[in-house]
Amino acid sequence: MDPESAPKQGLEGAPDAWLEFDPAVADGIRDLVPGDVVFVLTWLHLADRSVVAVHPRDDPRNPLTGVFSTRSADRPNPVGLHRVEVLAVDGLRVRVAELEAVDGTPVVDVKPVLDATR
Repeated sequence: MDPESAPKQGLEGAPDAWLEFDPAVADGIRDLVPGDVVFVLTWLHLADRSVVAVHPRDDPRNPLTGVFSTRSADRPNPVGLHRVEVLAVDGLRVRVAELEAVDGTPVVDVKPVLDATR
């Protein structure tokens, strides 16, 4: 999937995806289980780092808006933040729901979504 055809948000048809982890960090994913909700931080490697303002949702009818007020992938520091649900864990792979990133996007970190009980 290329960036132009990728869903803008997870709920807009983003596919389930497998995250693949290096053996050096295997202990870091050992407690993830299906049903967990996590933030996946990615490096949006195909992003245009020179962009500082966009028309939200790539719609020229929307006013030009600074990227720090949008979820545009194009930005000076292209860190992606994705709230996803863990669907399965298989060795060094974790399947998540509705990840709005293109295939091959590097995963920087995974963090739990905390609620009032945690």
